[in-house]
Amino acid sequence: MGKKIFSGVQPTGNLHLGNYLGAIKNFVDLNNDDDNKCIFCVVDLHAITIKQDPKELKNNIRETVATFIASGIDPKKSIIFNQSGVAAHAEGAWILSCVARMGWLNRMTQFKEKAGKDKEKASIGLYSYPVLMAADILLYDATHVPVGDDQKQHLELCRDIAQKFNNDFEVENFLQVPEPLIQKEFSRIMSLKDGSKKMSKSDLSDSSRINLTDDKDQIINKIKKAKTDSLPMPKNIKELDERLEAKNLLGIYSSLNNSTLENSVKNFAGKNFSQFKEKLADELVHKIEPISNEIKKLLEDKSHLDEILLDGVEKANSIASKKIERIKEIVGF
Repeated sequence: MGKKIFSGVQPTGNLHLGNYLGAIKNFVDLNNDDDNKCIFCVVDLHAITIKQDPKELKNNIRETVATFIASGIDPKKSIIFNQSGVAAHAEGAWILSCVARMGWLNRMTQFKEKAGKDKEKASIGLYSYPVLMAADILLYDATHVPVGDDQKQHLELCRDIAQKFNNDFEVENFLQVPEPLIQKEFSRIMSLKDGSKKMSKSDLSDSSRINLTDDKDQIINKIKKAKTDSLPMPKNIKELDERLEAKNLLGIYSSLNNSTLENSVKNFAGKNFSQFKEKLADELVHKIEPISNEIKKLLEDKSHLDEILLDGVEKANSIASKKIERIKEIVGF
């Protein structure tokens, strides 16, 4: 039986290789499987947990849609929409926040990381973000949710909320308890300047990441300058624990080729980094340059992107509005 898949991407703009290999490439594979029903949400409500420039946010929403489509997600086959266009998300989040428990939210490590030392100054939205994420998923009866390591805990919370709602209101299996979809053979993508830090758009150095809008020359130059050590390529997988930059570049190569890290280590064992970097740059140009060109082309026609979003909002709303009406009846509204 096919899966019902829900996934969301924040419209932070400037999506990079980490976003592509960590999420979007997987979305394309899920979208291409005819058995799956996929809903891809641009989670703009989540984005405003941290203050955004309104004009920039609008552009970032369009850029995220353009990136989905340029990467190979077909809006006719899957639903692509922005969260704020469907009122049920905010309504559902409030009702579910009355089911969720403070103790559960206090355990969320991501809030602690994002709020930093002065958590008193963090927005309530940043704190209750996982309850909105639960509403996003539960409104569509999603059976599976693609998650990375940083979101596993939030999906657990979503499962807890669904089970508690079902138990509290004696409506067995009314809210579908979703399963995680973990990518196989996937390496976490780290900075090209520091193998111990995640690749991030907030890094001040543009050389630390491959942006999905980079052209061929930018990609080649960034890989040439990517940090390595003075030794030849690692001979075995054990060496990678001590050589984080080599591990990252080999991980990127493996993820692009859908191959195992062991195979990539074997293929390049003992060779010079310059030989390997040439191969890696070729692979990246082959995969990323067409996406980059298509994103730029799509962004020239903003009204076309807005139409795709409007169509997606209509389709998503027809599902979510029915579910929220039923939730309201169950709680006694």
